[in-house]
Amino acid sequence: MLTLNYIDPIAFELGPISVRWYGIIIAAGILLGYFIAQASVKKIGYDQDTLVDIIFWSAIFGFIVARIYFVIFQWPYYIQNPIEIPMIWHGGIAIHGGLIGGFVTGIIICKQKNINPFQIGDVIAPSMILGQGIGRWGNFMNHEAHGGPISRSVLENLHIPNFIIDNMYIDGKYYQPTFLYESLWDILGFVILILLRKHLRVGDTFCLYLIWYSIGRFFVEGMRTDSLMLTSDIRVAQLMSIILILIGVIIMIIRRVKYRSPRYKDVGPLSWPNPKVK
Repeated sequence: MLTLNYIDPIAFELGPISVRWYGIIIAAGILLGYFIAQASVKKIGYDQDTLVDIIFWSAIFGFIVARIYFVIFQWPYYIQNPIEIPMIWHGGIAIHGGLIGGFVTGIIICKQKNINPFQIGDVIAPSMILGQGIGRWGNFMNHEAHGGPISRSVLENLHIPNFIIDNMYIDGKYYQPTFLYESLWDILGFVILILLRKHLRVGDTFCLYLIWYSIGRFFVEGMRTDSLMLTSDIRVAQLMSIILILIGVIIMIIRRVKYRSPRYKDVGPLSWPNPKVK
């Protein structure tokens, strides 16, 4: 069966270099996230260069760790094909690895600049979840990260657009567009975080991001057919999602009970570490 709306993963070619939609969409998500976060940084009073440094270096090291993370959990393959380890253009990065790399890098920069990582986390969290929602469309363009087989009629009954249904027709079968489910969940999360942020305490928005994103990822991951597996029964992403939910809840409780963090909208730039507010 040929589909009229089939999307080529390659957007265009520059000589021997193939530029994929995946990379373009990821870059677009990062840029849009930056511009949204920039407006929030201005309101708080941080230097614009601070935001650029955090996003730029977190993105770079996030991608590196995302690749390393993926390779680790696919080690039986890569130990036999080590030359493919740096070939990121062949696919194979893990969002949770990117989050780990980005978080660690961001914390290091905050420490160097003597700024509060939770306050910056509140600024960037809505941008991050929006960027992740946009980035999932890169998986769509690559015809990857989908769920199990499903009939076209079910997809049509869900009122999923035809161009998505057509591109979920892979190797003679239709598949669940799990990228779409996660994308919509993330975009809804972006709206919620933006609406709630000014009413929350410093650090709460970032924690809610961890919780919201991880809840959605846990359930969507259960539908996917290409999950990284820790054991034959345990999906790595689901385990990481549970860990991040617990981290988000614990940090939120500690910062509210022990430190009594001020409200996001009531303070200017905070230093590292955040002093206890009486």
